Amino acid sequence: MQLKPETQTPGRTAQSLLAWYDKCARDMPWRVPPQDRKAGVLPDPYRVWLSEIMLQQTTVATVRDYFLRFTMRWPNVAALANAADSDVMGEWAGLGYYARARNLLRCARFVDKDLGGNFPDIYDDLLTLPGVGPYTAAAIAAIAFDQPAVVVDGNVERVMARFFNIQTPLPDAKKILKELAGELTPTARPGDYAQAVMDLGATVCTPRSPLCAVCPIDAACQARVAGTAAQLPVRKPKPAKPVRRGVAYVARSIDGAWLLERRGERGLLGGMLAWPCTEWSDAPEEAPPFPANWQDVEGEVRHTFTHFHLILDIKVAKATDRTCASRGAFMEQSDFRPSDLPTVMRKVYDIASTVLMSS
Repeated sequence: MQLKPETQTPGRTAQSLLAWYDKCARDMPWRVPPQDRKAGVLPDPYRVWLSEIMLQQTTVATVRDYFLRFTMRWPNVAALANAADSDVMGEWAGLGYYARARNLLRCARFVDKDLGGNFPDIYDDLLTLPGVGPYTAAAIAAIAFDQPAVVVDGNVERVMARFFNIQTPLPDAKKILKELAGELTPTARPGDYAQAVMDLGATVCTPRSPLCAVCPIDAACQARVAGTAAQLPVRKPKPAKPVRRGVAYVARSIDGAWLLERRGERGLLGGMLAWPCTEWSDAPEEAPPFPANWQDVEGEVRHTFTHFHLILDIKVAKATDRTCASRGAFMEQSDFRPSDLPTVMRKVYDIASTVLMSS
């Protein structure tokens, strides 16, 4: 005899999830716990916005320390709006997807100067903020302002695909999964509900080996009954990423300064400190920042971006004249923090510095 999922109304499903969340909510530095929220403690829209920007395509574990450092240094939107670009980009270094940091500053300055320091509380108005798309606008509206916005990230997509046993592969299934998520979103406590579904996907309805036995809505889950939970959501196969190559030039003056450049605002690593490089392509042409006896360093840097793999060879040189470079500028050793470099450039430093600092 084949089992059938228990029939539940959307309201009953939401109530089950909220009851589970009240007991099992994850502890996060940007979150107001459900007990405090029930007692009238309201989330800080600034902290909600900052966390959501940081969490885009980045794990909670990675974001936690960055969030704490940012809010320690810039505790409110006015403080962030008045920060120097280089300071913010330096603190963001290593978090990746650097357009987010540029948009973070643009948005903070817009909210501070044009909106009197107040974030909009309506979804459509939130969409007008720099760097805020449909998901982020919905998350801020729901979590910060308790608006019944439909919040759908990867965790929510997985929960919906399993709960309704949706066999359509992603990304084609995104529209229907959002519609289904909207059907379940309650008008009461929508902010806690949004976080409950995300927590469920992160801790119970996990990508591999979902813990159906402890799921608060397992009785009504169609994929559990069908035995398909572990296979969902279905995804179209991804094409292989191309490989690009480049050369990074690491130079140090005879008095210990490092030659660095700040990359243009557009493109990969926009606005970040970096070593002068060739173009990244199938066959990059040599492009040293000044004439010198550039020496090859043993080893190469491998780094993966969203759309391609990068392999960087490294060349090093000593500069006798700080005015020799056609690109970049020499930075004093006392002002240089390797932690301000994006991850791929820090990898270059880790290899090149052992050669230059020992010679």
